[in-house]
Amino acid sequence: MLMTKATNEERTGTTRRTALRGLGSGLGLAVGGAALATGLGTSPAAADPRRGPTTYVLVHGTHSAGAFWTPIARELTLRGHRVATVDQPQHGAEAFVPESYQRQDLKAMAAEPSPLKGLGLDDYEARVTGIVRRAARNGPVVLVGHSLGGVSVSRVADAVPHLLHHICYMAAFCPSRAMPSADDCTAAPENADAVSPVELTVGDPDRLGVLRLNFRTGDSHALALLKEMICADYPDADFRRILAGMQTDEPVAAYAGRAVGRAGSWGRIPRTYLRFGRDRTIATALQDRMIAEADAFTPGNRFRVHDFPGASHVGPLDPAPVAEALDTLAR
Repeated sequence: MLMTKATNEERTGTTRRTALRGLGSGLGLAVGGAALATGLGTSPAAADPRRGPTTYVLVHGTHSAGAFWTPIARELTLRGHRVATVDQPQHGAEAFVPESYQRQDLKAMAAEPSPLKGLGLDDYEARVTGIVRRAARNGPVVLVGHSLGGVSVSRVADAVPHLLHHICYMAAFCPSRAMPSADDCTAAPENADAVSPVELTVGDPDRLGVLRLNFRTGDSHALALLKEMICADYPDADFRRILAGMQTDEPVAAYAGRAVGRAGSWGRIPRTYLRFGRDRTIATALQDRMIAEADAFTPGNRFRVHDFPGASHVGPLDPAPVAEALDTLAR
């Protein structure tokens, strides 16, 4: 559901603390007019399957990029699928790297302007929808979002439901009428035990228009906090590898944008949730609430849940179990 201009302006003025709560959106460390199929739980794409291999369109979370998906994408490709990883605007191949970040000048970094200021979910939806449209020319499309990528999944599922065979949320935000944005989800009581790096933010998010983090820090306390959020169970070497792929900036408006799926579009597409049991960014209790609220909204088309009880926010170090779960969605 698209935001009105007034809602964008109101949300962009999020307070510093509320914006930081939106960081729970995921240190993740990516036309046609077919009639809708009748009956909940059957997407038009599933009812009228296209020939050709399934394409998985993989959408990254906050402060991340399409490269986050490389291990899982490799596994899916070896299983015979096509994979397209998304770089959201000003991420990945288009990444903005503050000059002050390169120099590790924190004072300058707190004030350096960001081209991500003003970007929001309309921009993210447009990027993903364009890729889905192209992929759907060749066969069924499974759309997967990690963390903040879940809000793009919901938006795109409303925009082009006829092009999607299945949608999947991997430890991702699935907003509801009670929690219509990523900010609202992270502010829920079920997320009270999540970790938020309040003291690690560089600059004022309201003035910069972005949440800016310094992933090149050498401070031991900051690194410990980031590891707890992202992948507490990983070896330090793998944690540093993930940090190396993180980006400093994420627009505040992306956390505040409304992303509630409609029953007649999003609600008709078969959907799956990959539930991570040791997530300290999107708490498992919040994942459970989002699943429950979605199921209550469309009781005829409930989430299929794959449980990974030992997984932290970025998922298991071995990509094979996640790829196996995703592989089943093409069948």
